[in-house]
Amino acid sequence: MSDTNDAAAGQGNEAGGAPGMSILAQYIKDLSFENPNAPGSLQPQEQPKLDINVNVGAQPMGENQFEVVLTLTASAKTSAMTVFAIELVYGGLFRIVGVPQEHLHPFVLIECPRMLFPFARNILAEASRNGGFPPLMLDPIDFAALYRQNAAQAQASGEQKPN
Repeated sequence: MSDTNDAAAGQGNEAGGAPGMSILAQYIKDLSFENPNAPGSLQPQEQPKLDINVNVGAQPMGENQFEVVLTLTASAKTSAMTVFAIELVYGGLFRIVGVPQEHLHPFVLIECPRMLFPFARNILAEASRNGGFPPLMLDPIDFAALYRQNAAQAQASGEQKPN
C-alpha cells in the first residue's frame, strides 16, 4: 500500500506539487590519499597546518536529473614536510521535481551537496584513519553561504571584465 502512495506522491510532484528530491545514486568518482613522507610524517615534530578546500559542481543529466559533484581536498603540512594530502571527488545523481526554474540552480547547489556531505565526510575520516592519522572530522559546511560567496565572486569578476 505504501508503494501506491509513494507513486501517487511522485506523480503529484511532477505535476507542479510540492518540491521533491530523490537521490538516485551516490559514488566516489576519485579518491586519493598521499602520505609522501611516511613513516616520518606519522610523528611530526610540530603541529601540522591543515588546509581544506570545498568545491561544488553540477550538470544536468536528463529530464529532472542532475549530477552533483562535491570535491573536498585537505592537506596537512609542517614547515619541513607534507604530512598528508587527501582529495575526494564524491558524486550523486539526483531527481528533482516541483522546483520552479528560477530556484533550481540554488536548490541543486545547496540542497544536493548538503545531502552528500555526511557520506563524503565519513570517507575522508576513514581515509585519514587508514593512513595512520587521527580521523579527519570536517566541521559541517554551510552550503547556502558557500553558494552566496561563489555568486558574489562570479558577479564581481563579471563586473571587472572590460566591455
